[in-house]
Amino acid sequence: MKPTRHPRTFIIQVGILLAISKMALSSPSEVGHPGTWMQWRGPHRNGTVDGAPWPNKLDTGHLQAIWRQEIGHGYSGPIVSVDWVFTVETRDKRHEIVRAFNRTSGEPIWETSWDGAMKVPFFAARNGSWVRSTPACDGEHLYVAGMRDVLVCLAASDGTVKWRVDFADRFDTPLPSFGFVSSPLVTGEAVYVQAGGGVVKLDKETGAILWRRLSDGGGMNGGAFSSPVLGAPAGVSQLLVQTRNVLAGLDPDDGTVLWQQPIKAFRGMNILTPLVINDSVFTSSYGGGSHLYDVKPSGDGLVLAEAWSDKRSQGYMSTPVVIDGCIYLHRRDRGFSCVDPLARKVRWTARGKFGQYWSLVANGSRILALDQKGELLLIDANPQAFDLLDRRKIAEQETWAHLAVAGDQVFVRELQAIAAYRWRVP
Repeated sequence: MKPTRHPRTFIIQVGILLAISKMALSSPSEVGHPGTWMQWRGPHRNGTVDGAPWPNKLDTGHLQAIWRQEIGHGYSGPIVSVDWVFTVETRDKRHEIVRAFNRTSGEPIWETSWDGAMKVPFFAARNGSWVRSTPACDGEHLYVAGMRDVLVCLAASDGTVKWRVDFADRFDTPLPSFGFVSSPLVTGEAVYVQAGGGVVKLDKETGAILWRRLSDGGGMNGGAFSSPVLGAPAGVSQLLVQTRNVLAGLDPDDGTVLWQQPIKAFRGMNILTPLVINDSVFTSSYGGGSHLYDVKPSGDGLVLAEAWSDKRSQGYMSTPVVIDGCIYLHRRDRGFSCVDPLARKVRWTARGKFGQYWSLVANGSRILALDQKGELLLIDANPQAFDLLDRRKIAEQETWAHLAVAGDQVFVRELQAIAAYRWRVP
């Protein structure tokens, strides 16, 4: 039976919506510029930011709303350049829309759209079949993953489509049943994605496919939920990926699989981004547990050795943050724990239950956590005990998208809106 194909795509360039005089529409940012959030989980791709310490309160005197714009449905996190904010949405259950807003005022700049919606199955459909992947920006281009297993490269300055790759068509694979969920990684001259039933490296300028590895067949059991990250455990540069079934390290140049480790998870729900801690890799899965693996040289290659595991501490969708060597993990059971990888133990688990999902951002010893019900929590990262400093209901809509913190601003992607806030000291 022929796999389902993406319908012919019509790219609609809406153009410039805000008249800007005496202002150049060149590259809105450079990667690594202070106070930006250009990819999944921020500037270091690990949920941490560098900057002035945050206040210890979340009230309106310390975190002040500055603008809010209503947009279509979506779970895709915002991308923040020096001047602009980019969002992705699903509109009318038919189109995927990429939009740019002025970072200071929230005024719309441009939007681009294509036909691209699909319906997800089972329990996932209860929360809606909206676009899920968070884009990546290299300062000149924006790389956006559409639900129907496509990657579109847009000019960040005006939304012009530069190239588009349909992975289902290219590799003759069925559409991933839950859509394109994984968020692209852009580095050097390449963009890495977990799509087309595997892990793919593309030339970021042309979209040419350079290699494909770890084929999983796509469809119901394929299509990664996790996102790739670069690291160098054991001193070897690696692309760390988690498929629906395995955790693996790949050579970023040629895609050689350096090592791989099966990860047990209920229905392949391996969602966390792999976390590199020195020469170790941490992950935690729904139905499996938490695992810490040491990566070690062996002859001409690498081997993996399990250093610690705990079946009770099961992660779900929330990738943890690491502060002063400790892992702060939101759990499947809606608990929150501090894991000490050096001591190989859970130091504490907070009393009570929290949201079903947290997106986590850390600055120094402070953690911001946004749950799916629009509640923001401010936590002091204390390895001795859970220390909640403040909490605030910040949105009435659901907030499944990842929180973004850029400089003194906090960006919250509500289900049908994007809102900007600013830290201030009264």
